Amino acid sequence: MDAEKGKKLSLNIVSGKVEHRGFGAGSIDLNNMSSVIIDGDEAYLDMGAMHAKSKVEKGIKFSVNKEDTPNGRKCWIVWVAVDRNEQGEKYYAGVTACEMLVDPEARRGWKILADHVNKMDYALKRRFVLDGLNDAEKAALKACLIEQGEDMWELSPDTLKQGLA
Repeated sequence: MDAEKGKKLSLNIVSGKVEHRGFGAGSIDLNNMSSVIIDGDEAYLDMGAMHAKSKVEKGIKFSVNKEDTPNGRKCWIVWVAVDRNEQGEKYYAGVTACEMLVDPEARRGWKILADHVNKMDYALKRRFVLDGLNDAEKAALKACLIEQGEDMWELSPDTLKQGLA
């Protein structure tokens, strides 16, 4: 439950409507994108990551130099694209993980913004990039995805299931 809003967070899905939108039609539609944070062995939805305002990012000044965060703990932002198959059933269509370090006490962190943007784009393009996740992080992400939608998990490509095995 999201304590601030009093409702359960859920993964966004693609709208069933297909219509011409005119101006801005070539822009990226993020309605089918969600963000999951992996912090240690815990994974949870945090839509604030869409604007670099997730729980772990708030109050952190980020640097592109890893050495600026010597005491940082590793966290991941995982971009999750949800789509519908030909039968209209939802599934996890693209999942990519981006590493970052955060040190809340020093209010410092490390991440490469370009990597985060590229990985979001890869998820939108239906790719699975889970390099770097350890076994506990994979298990936490898998559990989070299944909790959000067991049916979506079952309909997802084997590439995702094998990547989180």
